[in-house]
Amino acid sequence: MNYDLLMEEQITNIPEGTSLLLHACCGPCSSACLERVANHFKVTIFYYNPNITEKNEYDKRYMEIEKLISKLNFKYPIKLINGNYEPDKFFDISKGLEDEPERGKRCYKCYSLRLKETADIASKLGFKYFTTTLSLSPHKNANWINEIGHELDKEYVSNFLYCDFKKKNGYKRSIELSKEYNLYRQDYCGCIYSKRDSLLRKQNKNND
Repeated sequence: MNYDLLMEEQITNIPEGTSLLLHACCGPCSSACLERVANHFKVTIFYYNPNITEKNEYDKRYMEIEKLISKLNFKYPIKLINGNYEPDKFFDISKGLEDEPERGKRCYKCYSLRLKETADIASKLGFKYFTTTLSLSPHKNANWINEIGHELDKEYVSNFLYCDFKKKNGYKRSIELSKEYNLYRQDYCGCIYSKRDSLLRKQNKNND
């Protein structure tokens, strides 16, 4: 399924200035995604990432988004909501899945946790649409993300905007924009398990 094409088809039928709640994991991913949607939608970024275990890392990524949107100039100004810091929720859903690889079952549950909260907040605050920056990363399963979004679409008032932001060189563009705006780029998704695996990869590379 070409979810990027589906998004473009959706957008052609959505009036300009329609409200969109964009779940964001970090500044670098937000940068390229905003280029795709922020001149059509009135975007509010929703920073909600209970998978980020360390509070200083959580706060640092939030501040990078603040820095980014202070420098941007789109047709509609970007707003920002800081979600609750709830690492216990991530640990609850990842029990028994601690050794799953990235893009495995643990990640699926993590996508669901973050997207469900986004859909809930979007519906409560009256946003017409919601979506996420998660599909920008080549390490994230865009099929799962869109399947979860599609199911949430049935449960909530707000509509899911399909997405595969890595298309059209989205990930490459995020790297370019990160350099342009001097954004901090993390080398792991945020959870202690991905950090553990990232450190192991570095150690193995150094031992080669």
